[in-house]
Amino acid sequence: MRQVLRKGLRDIIVEEVPDPVIRPQHVLIRPAFSLISSGTEMASIHRDGVLREVAGNPSHLEKIWRAVKTAGPARTFSEVRAKFSEFAELGYSGAGVLVAKDPMITELDTGDLVAYGGEFTGHSETVCAGRNLVVKLPPGLSCEYGAFTTLGSIAMNAVRIASIGLGDVVAVIGLGLVGQLAAQLARLQGGAVIAVDLKAERAMLARELGADYACDAASAVDAVRSITGGRGADCVIIAAAAKSDAPAQQALEMCRDRGRIVVVGAVNLNFPWGEMYAKEIQLFMSRAYGPGSYDPEYEKQGKDYPVSYVRWTERRNMEEFARLVAARRIQLEPLVTHRFPLEQAAQAYETLCDPASGALAVLLRYPAADAAAPENFESRRKVTIHTAPPPEDHVRVALSGAGNLARWAHLPNLKKLPYASLHAVYSSSGARGKSYGVRFGASYCTTDFQTILDDPAVHVIIVAGRNQHHARETEAALRAGKHVFVEKPMALTEEECRAVARAAGQSGKQLTVGFNRRFAPYYRELKRFLSRRPGPAVIQCRMNSPGISGSYWMADPTIGGAILGEACHFVDLMYWLLDSEPVEVAAFHLPGGKPEPVGSNNLAASFRFADGSVGNLTYCTVGSRTSGGERVEVFAEGLGAWTEDFKKLSLRGRLARTRRRFWAEKGYAAQLESFLDGIRRGKEPEVTVRDGVRATIGCLRMLEAARTGRVTPIDIESVLAVSAAA
Repeated sequence: MRQVLRKGLRDIIVEEVPDPVIRPQHVLIRPAFSLISSGTEMASIHRDGVLREVAGNPSHLEKIWRAVKTAGPARTFSEVRAKFSEFAELGYSGAGVLVAKDPMITELDTGDLVAYGGEFTGHSETVCAGRNLVVKLPPGLSCEYGAFTTLGSIAMNAVRIASIGLGDVVAVIGLGLVGQLAAQLARLQGGAVIAVDLKAERAMLARELGADYACDAASAVDAVRSITGGRGADCVIIAAAAKSDAPAQQALEMCRDRGRIVVVGAVNLNFPWGEMYAKEIQLFMSRAYGPGSYDPEYEKQGKDYPVSYVRWTERRNMEEFARLVAARRIQLEPLVTHRFPLEQAAQAYETLCDPASGALAVLLRYPAADAAAPENFESRRKVTIHTAPPPEDHVRVALSGAGNLARWAHLPNLKKLPYASLHAVYSSSGARGKSYGVRFGASYCTTDFQTILDDPAVHVIIVAGRNQHHARETEAALRAGKHVFVEKPMALTEEECRAVARAAGQSGKQLTVGFNRRFAPYYRELKRFLSRRPGPAVIQCRMNSPGISGSYWMADPTIGGAILGEACHFVDLMYWLLDSEPVEVAAFHLPGGKPEPVGSNNLAASFRFADGSVGNLTYCTVGSRTSGGERVEVFAEGLGAWTEDFKKLSLRGRLARTRRRFWAEKGYAAQLESFLDGIRRGKEPEVTVRDGVRATIGCLRMLEAARTGRVTPIDIESVLAVSAAA
């Protein structure tokens, strides 16, 4: 399929990428029209150049410096340079014909004309959208006007938050597309609307579409006072996009005592406290399309909110806006200034960037708009990138999961190996898969995992997607006859451990788990030092990960959370450093029942090992970013040692030695090279399925011990025995 992408920071291209694969609680749509959001989308196109972008947002420099400290200057420079050529998806509002759906969805049928919205539902010939972000178009409403539904629901949510009553005076500042729609909706709600914009022609357009008054921004405050007899507006809706605080200041001046300000546009919110206090102004933020926005259970899993508790969700706002358009209560045709075919998308964006064009609503038209009847949908899930195949003697690798770890570590490291090549990239996002494939030299990209399983040219699959997919993809890859490098955690449950262990044993293929600390120079040196210990040891691991919080998916305990997802590293590390199996664990975690911080992600555990050693693991997500991150200390008879953040190592025996690195060396390259070279030589990897099972079971027993308050045994042999017997 063809998709509109931003290449680098500013270039708009139409690129061939794989069609999306339908997911649970989602549908596939062939758009007829999509609407370019002149606010959100244009804000992501940095036409003023890098220097001005950095000057306007100095936080970019802070991010780069943090990356340099973590990954080193060479890798960071490589990633910064890649930003100038990687692909990014654009767009989130359109309408077309539904061509496929999850069988669990009964309220929609193939052939329905629908409007859609949501993240990653961009300007492309095929769109995958969640059921709660898709609505059937009312009879008589064309896809051309149905494409406005998502932008309209954004305006509708702002108007609902404004709580406009009959006779309320409502000023709308900023009469771009969302502002024009908000002005019409506020009028329908019973408000007397004052339309305000820097451009007089936009204010006059709003007046023609039903606003009671129109004025330019320079005279707006005086106009509002005159219209209201000096009282001020009951409500001001800020729909402008501005880096200055002028719209916010103007809204405050317009508002009456105890008035309301609703912010829907991207503006600098800098209000003088004294005036806000004196007027007792109520300030509201309008978030996207309504309740459900940014809730993954609503948007991705299809879980609705009961109408008796949440009357107007994202989807219900979309439905109501579409109804109002079909009933001709809202006028859209006067807002449409330009229409372009999909292949002229770059010209469409250029038009929006040109102040002289007068562009407001710009529509993209797709081939489906010209079809007399719904087409027979054929999905193209594989796109060729480089036609020259890797050398026959190379170990050919496929990547599953185009995430940050693959981009920053695995793929750059793979590219340096003279005997291995990246052959394929699988990603649910066709654009991201294509971007990775182009950059790192893959033969093709695909949105279908089965494609790389069925490809006889693929020898190894690197499984590096989200944690909940690791075990399923690893088992499938092994049974398809592929060697597997799976990022930690290998599995999230005992049953997944058994399934992967069975597949590894029955397939005869090599499996390793991404426990990179075993290959980090300072940890390897620490292990050699500890091999001198005459008896049991005491080991202390501390990890502070404040980034695993909030809406970050890794924080979600339903898919493992920080303990199964990250603390598994330290269960493996303690075993490896001590060369002794953990046999039981006691643990406590912070109280649960709160969305943040997640109590089970903040845990202190004590392990007993078979050789009599004991280990403590403290894992937390509530610490400060300025605190230390990772620290491991070990004590044995006559020996003491510690290492911190892959950069510092101290060994204390008869003599004391301390070593430091300026840049962290985490062992990613060494582990990948060891695994791929071992495949060539028929050598078993240093990290095996047994190690993956141990780490997962250890974390599960930690969480169980914290939940029950009892010391809990750790027995991986029973899991492996059942796997072998099956």
